[in-house]
Amino acid sequence: MNAQEELPKDFAPGEKEKMEEYLNSIRNAKHKSLIVTPPPYTRLRNAAEWEEIQTLNITWTGSYTNIHRAIIKAAQLETIVTIICSDSNNVKSNLTTNLVPLTNLKFLQIPYNSIWARDYSGNSVYGAYVDSLILVDWIYNRPRPLDDVTPTAIAAAFGLPIYETKTPPWDLVHTGGNYMSDGFGTAFSSTLTVAENTTKTVAQIDTIMKKFMGINRYIKMPTLPYDGIHHIDMHMKLLDEETLLWGEYPAGIADGPQIEANLQYIQSTYNSVYGTPYKVIRIPMPKDKNNKWPNQSGGWYCTYTNGVFVNKTYIFPTYYQQYDTTAIRILKASLPGYKLVPIDVDEAGSTLISQSGAIHCITHAVHTNDPLLISHQQIKNSCDFDPSYSVKAKIMHRTGINTAKVYWTIDTLLGFNQVPMTLTNALTDEYTGTIPQQALGKTIYYYIEASATSGKTMQRPITAPLGRNTFKIVLCPTSSVKENNGFEFKAAYPNPASAITCIPLSSNKTQAIKVSLYSMMGQLVDVIYDGEINQGDKNVFLFADKYAKGVYF
Repeated sequence: MNAQEELPKDFAPGEKEKMEEYLNSIRNAKHKSLIVTPPPYTRLRNAAEWEEIQTLNITWTGSYTNIHRAIIKAAQLETIVTIICSDSNNVKSNLTTNLVPLTNLKFLQIPYNSIWARDYSGNSVYGAYVDSLILVDWIYNRPRPLDDVTPTAIAAAFGLPIYETKTPPWDLVHTGGNYMSDGFGTAFSSTLTVAENTTKTVAQIDTIMKKFMGINRYIKMPTLPYDGIHHIDMHMKLLDEETLLWGEYPAGIADGPQIEANLQYIQSTYNSVYGTPYKVIRIPMPKDKNNKWPNQSGGWYCTYTNGVFVNKTYIFPTYYQQYDTTAIRILKASLPGYKLVPIDVDEAGSTLISQSGAIHCITHAVHTNDPLLISHQQIKNSCDFDPSYSVKAKIMHRTGINTAKVYWTIDTLLGFNQVPMTLTNALTDEYTGTIPQQALGKTIYYYIEASATSGKTMQRPITAPLGRNTFKIVLCPTSSVKENNGFEFKAAYPNPASAITCIPLSSNKTQAIKVSLYSMMGQLVDVIYDGEINQGDKNVFLFADKYAKGVYF
């Protein structure tokens, strides 16, 4: 494959017609050298993208080399960069000529079909939660046999077992751009996953994900009208266990209404691993350089959510200053301590975004063999009358934990104090430390550090001490709200609707309500909600694809 023959992220002409035959050939093959049954582990855990990695892999096709060089130059400072290519000497010459060092690089000279490494690479899964790293590889959702077997080469290069969802009853078609995990058994995709596995029920798909990857809650959102590839990494990203970076269009533009309805569905239906609602950070979805939105003819799907974590560095796409300035400000505030590396994916002669992909789409990672897991829900602002502030974290390593500490300060120029963390729940591996009471109005900066019995040490945030968590001491007066009979329906969206539709409600008191759907003739069609609503805002949902086309009230 040379630069002039670059395959698109979507189907190339003629590929869709070949897909059924291609899938049948994979499902019916003997796969004698592959493991095509579920991994023999009972504590599978699919690593999250922000966890420590041992390599970032790309496929050097000869296209978009300036983008690949920029990725390599940033990533090689953090980890090994594995470069799949047809001629390593050619790649080395290109890098040297453009002043990119040849350090921390690993070359795999193997055949390939395309640049889209995210979509066809294997996924890091720990068989014993924080031990026994394996790769899990799905059937790539394009008829590109060379791409589909590259995970096997990467697994061999790093000495890892690889498990394949290739043959019935465990066959699964999937793609990395349409998948994200929180590192604790929850994953997100669009319903493209269901559409591409027509021989499977949703329950069967969920079972495969649980058996191979430890996913026990698989959230699937409706596909978007104008995102032709239906990959969620084009409009959202998990930044940590409880934070969603969420693309936002101006009101009523392109996929904005359905993206917002999907978000409200998540917020109303699911909590984070900590049992609390997901935090949402909104980031603009920009127009393309021709001033077009994706719903306009020839408009490109520009996005800032399509970035990649590389340990303490975050690499993300940029376009032009009007939007970039806002996006960089949002990312800087959202990812404290990370080295932010913007890469233009829309510059003349190298418009990667015109192919419906950006940085996340052309990279993937293999996580570390030796994770020291620290999971911590950041402390919210605390009250002035709180006598102290508990810092809790799940901390795990395969050799056990030797020490754990909280570092904290109210003035980063004066350095950090430290307090020990002790094991307070052996069943959940929870450690707790206590920050002493501080004065009203103070901001507390803190991070967690743990050392394993083996001697390995990690921090959370991973970027500490440069990156740290913060919370403030605030006044917490008691208050009350007068009850009245106020109740309000707000505008449903998206409207018109073809999938999940959000109906926002607001009530000034707890009361029983019924939300019904009527035809234009005043006939009752369905009861959407019948139950109690608490004081405040609530969203209820209808699934528009259940009903015949028409106007409803």
